[in-house]
Amino acid sequence: MRVLGLDPAAAGPTGYGIVESDGRSCRMLHYGALRVARKRQEESGGAALAEVHALLGRLIAEYRPQVVAVESVFAALNMKTALRLAEVRGVVLLAAEQHGLPVHSYSPREIKASVAGHGNASKEQMQVMVRALLALSETPQPADAADALAVALCHLQAEQTRRRFGLPAASTAERVLARAARTSC
Repeated sequence: MRVLGLDPAAAGPTGYGIVESDGRSCRMLHYGALRVARKRQEESGGAALAEVHALLGRLIAEYRPQVVAVESVFAALNMKTALRLAEVRGVVLLAAEQHGLPVHSYSPREIKASVAGHGNASKEQMQVMVRALLALSETPQPADAADALAVALCHLQAEQTRRRFGLPAASTAERVLARAARTSC
């Protein structure tokens, strides 16, 4: 399975990473972070969104992932940042839909717990764990790219667990409802 992991950003770089798994091991195919020039952002409100969309189109065409995994919007953000992040996330959903790819969302805590073993892992801990899990010779930089690789690894682990126990594929809505039920008790 090949996964395009994304760490969408409201103001900073949008991280991306492509990870492939044969069911036994994972390997990194490509990663990076898209930073839109401040001047370009100021010229047009949609410039950053257009660049993210173009990047996703190129990555999907070149690497042919079977699924897109994306970090969900963090609820504790201020409203302005949350809205900007939702716009980037909308572009991600659009690009995936245009290429017929399913999208799975994971909260920052889910990703950290899956990759580092606990939901409060620091950026540095995440980078070290991503490096170790993918047997990389260098720590992935910038941190946004490492985060995107972590999102892809999180999805691969979730998918492996689902298959191992014969569980049906959970939609984002089902996971959100399950999470809400756990936190409301």
